[in-house]
Amino acid sequence: MNILALDTSTEYCSAALRFGESTLQRGSLAGQSHSSLLLGMIDALLAEGAMSYARLDGIAFGAGPGAFTGLRIACATVQGLAFAHELPVFGIGTLRALAARSGAERVIACLDARMGEVYHAEYHRDGGAWREVMAPQVCAPGRVPIPQGGHWHGCGSGFAAHGEVLGARLGAALAGSDPALLPHALEIAALAAPEFAAGRGQPAEAALPLYVRDKVALKTAER
Repeated sequence: MNILALDTSTEYCSAALRFGESTLQRGSLAGQSHSSLLLGMIDALLAEGAMSYARLDGIAFGAGPGAFTGLRIACATVQGLAFAHELPVFGIGTLRALAARSGAERVIACLDARMGEVYHAEYHRDGGAWREVMAPQVCAPGRVPIPQGGHWHGCGSGFAAHGEVLGARLGAALAGSDPALLPHALEIAALAAPEFAAGRGQPAEAALPLYVRDKVALKTAER
């Protein structure tokens, strides 16, 4: 499968091209510059891989949760490219992509959601597939669900922002953590490959964000 993938759900902007047995990738800490960096990354990947849009089987993207503006940038970019080149799309959950990037077997994926909260999900790698143990949700770090059993590996910016609280909450269930890890388009491409191969690609208008949280700011009383 020839797949173009991108992710702008966090401060890290990334793109990847998967073709045959080869993969190419680009990534940069973008801050608020995703929209000015992303198309250049995509053009560079297609040129390096001698790949045209006509030869792509689909476009994958990090659907969320994550930064609202970043998710909208990803979806708008994917919709525009998919409409223009008549390509199917497929969204991959960013917490699932984060778990895949960790290299661990049992993963607590946790991204900083701001406003004193985290995006949280739990995954278990079963052979070559990832089983969702706890679906993505948003909650205070002191209220994240405690997983069954032990040997869970935590990863993501949620541990960078709230590591002490999460460590106390998860206790002996947590074997270690990687607070610096962020989702990347490389894993999104890999996770989307079997979906496209099975014919589960979706039309361009289905490139929609998974927000999980429906509010972006605290009210005065809440602050």
